[in-house]
Amino acid sequence: MEMRLNVPIKDENLNELKAGDVVYLTGNILTARDQAHKRIIEQGAPLDIQGAVLFHAGPIITEEGGKYKMVAVGPTTSMRMNPYQSDVLDMGAKIVIGKGGMDDSVRDALVRNNAVYVVATGGCAALYVDAVEEIESVDWLDLGMPEAIWNLKVKDFGPLIVAMDSEGNSLYD
Repeated sequence: MEMRLNVPIKDENLNELKAGDVVYLTGNILTARDQAHKRIIEQGAPLDIQGAVLFHAGPIITEEGGKYKMVAVGPTTSMRMNPYQSDVLDMGAKIVIGKGGMDDSVRDALVRNNAVYVVATGGCAALYVDAVEEIESVDWLDLGMPEAIWNLKVKDFGPLIVAMDSEGNSLYD
C-alpha cells in the first residue's frame, strides 16, 4: 500500500501502516543524529516532538547571507541511535526515518508508542532534497552542521518504506 501522511502524525494513520508499505510525508521533519538524540534525552527537545518525524540524517548545508540552503539530505545508519531511540520515542515521536534497521529495544518502543521505523534509500540524497521546500529553523548548531537539528518543511518526502511497523513486524526478520 502507498500512503501520503501529513506531519504531525496522528495515531490513526499509523494503525494502517504495515511493514513493506510505501510512505510520502508532507509537513515538517526534524533531522537528528546520535548527539542530538543524546541531548534530547538530557535536556529535552528544542521543538515539540509530539507526533514528530525524526530523520537520521546529516544534511549538507550551505550558508549565504545568513540564510541556509540544503544541498543534499540522505539517511545515515540508524543503529548508532539504538541507545537513545526508545527514550525519544517515549517522548512522542511517531516516525523514525533512517537506514539499516534498529534493534529489538527500538522495536518494543515502536509497539509501545504506536510508532514506525521507515527506511530511506541510501544514495538518494539529491532526490530527497527536492522534496525540501524550506529550512524553517536549526537548533543546536554547536553540535556541528551534521549533528544539529534541522527543521525541514517538506512536500511528498519519499518514497520511504515501512521497515518496522507498530505491531512489531520487521522486514529485517
